[in-house]
Amino acid sequence: MPALIQQSRWDRLSGKLVSFKFVSDLGLRSILFHLLINHSTNFSNQLIAMEISIPDEQLAMRDKVKQFVAEELEPISLKVEAEGRIPDQIVDKMRQLGLFGLSIPREYGGLGLSTLAEIMVYEELTKTNASFRSRIGTSNSIGSMGILFDGTDDQKNTYLPRIAAGEWTAAFALTEPDAGSDAANIKCNAVLEGDHWVLNGTKQFITNGDCASVFTTIAVTDEQKRARGGFTAFIIEKDFAGFSVSLPDSKMGLKGSNTNEIVFKNCMVPRENVIGGMEMVGMGFKTAMRVLDKGRLTMGACALGASQKLLDMCVAHIKHQFNSGKPKADLQVAQFSLADMATEIYAARQMLHDTARLRDTGKNVTHEASMVKLFCTEMASRIAERAMDIFGDEGYLTQTQIEMFLRDVRLYRIFEGTSEIQRMVISRNLLRD
Repeated sequence: MPALIQQSRWDRLSGKLVSFKFVSDLGLRSILFHLLINHSTNFSNQLIAMEISIPDEQLAMRDKVKQFVAEELEPISLKVEAEGRIPDQIVDKMRQLGLFGLSIPREYGGLGLSTLAEIMVYEELTKTNASFRSRIGTSNSIGSMGILFDGTDDQKNTYLPRIAAGEWTAAFALTEPDAGSDAANIKCNAVLEGDHWVLNGTKQFITNGDCASVFTTIAVTDEQKRARGGFTAFIIEKDFAGFSVSLPDSKMGLKGSNTNEIVFKNCMVPRENVIGGMEMVGMGFKTAMRVLDKGRLTMGACALGASQKLLDMCVAHIKHQFNSGKPKADLQVAQFSLADMATEIYAARQMLHDTARLRDTGKNVTHEASMVKLFCTEMASRIAERAMDIFGDEGYLTQTQIEMFLRDVRLYRIFEGTSEIQRMVISRNLLRD
C-alpha cells in the first residue's frame, strides 16, 4: 500500500493545529494499477459511476453486438484492413442484426434505440476495426438523421424503412474541397428550374460514397444569405441524372471504409426532395447542425470504444510481462500510464453517457456534444500513443493492431468538425450574452 503523506494546517474554527494524511498522486496511480492488474474480473469495464437506466431489450442489443464483434468481426479485422473491404456476408449479418436501423424508430422498421443505448453499441463496435462501425454508423447517424429530424411524412415513409432494413445505405454530403471544417463556405449550388432543382458542385471525403444509395446533401440556394437562410438540404438518390462518384480515396486509416468524391453536374433533383418540403428551403444549415450534434456524440463513442480496447490490450500485455518474470519496478512508467488511461476513460464515459441522457430527454446538447467530441477524441489519440509506448516495437507490428488503432483514432479528431472547431463552438457558447 502506498505510504500516506502527513501535513498539518491551522484550523480557524477550532483554533487548533490539525494534522491530516493523504495519498500522493503516485500512490493513487499505484492503487488504480493494482486494481487493473489483479482483479479477477475486468475492472476497466466496471468503471461506470451510476446504474444505467435503459430498457433490458436495448441492453440486450449491446450484448448481442459485443458477441458479434468477438465471434465475427475481430477474427477478420486484419483481413479487412489488408483487403480494404468488408465481406458481403458480414454486411448481410449486420442487416440481420438490425444494425442499419439502430436509431431509426420502430414505426419505420428500425430498432428505435435511445441515444444512450445506441452509443453503447458503437462503443462495442469500435473495439475492433473501425471500418465496421463506419459502414453502418454513418448510415444510421449522419446519413439518415436529416430525414428523420426534418423530413416530411412522405420522405420518412419512402426512405427510412429501406435504410433501416439495410436495403439502402445512407451518406451525408457536406464537406467540399474548400469547405472542410468551415461548413459555411460550401459552394455546391442548386437552382430551381420548373419541377426540378439543378445541382452543380463537388463534395469530397464522403463516407460510404461508393456504396450509398441515398445522400443527405447541403447546397447553396441563396448566395446572398448563405448559412443564414441560404442553404438547403436535399435527398439525392444515386441514380439521379448528373450524379457521379469517383474512385475511393487512398487513406491513412479506416481502410475497409471508403470515402469518395461525388460530383453534381446539372444533377436533376425533384422539388419534393427538399428535406422537409419547399417550406424548408433555406433551412439546410440548421438541419446540418442538428445532424452534426448527433454525429459528435457518435464520434465520442467511437473514441471511447477504441480507448477501452487499447487499455484492455495494455493491461493484458503488462500482466504477461509480470507472469514472464519481469520485475514490477522495471514497469513503473507503464503502470502509471495504465492508471492515467483508465482515469481518462472513466471521465470520458461519464461525459458521453450524461450528454446522451440529456439528449434523450429532449435537451439541446450542442454545447455538451462539442465538449464530448473534443475530450473523447483527443483522449483516444493520447491513449493510442501511450499504448504504442507500452508495446514498444511489438506495437509497430501489424498483428498487434496497435498501429491500426493509432491510425484510425486520428481521424476521429477530424470527423464531424475538427478539435479547433469544437473549441470555437464551446467558447462561443460560453461568451454568448
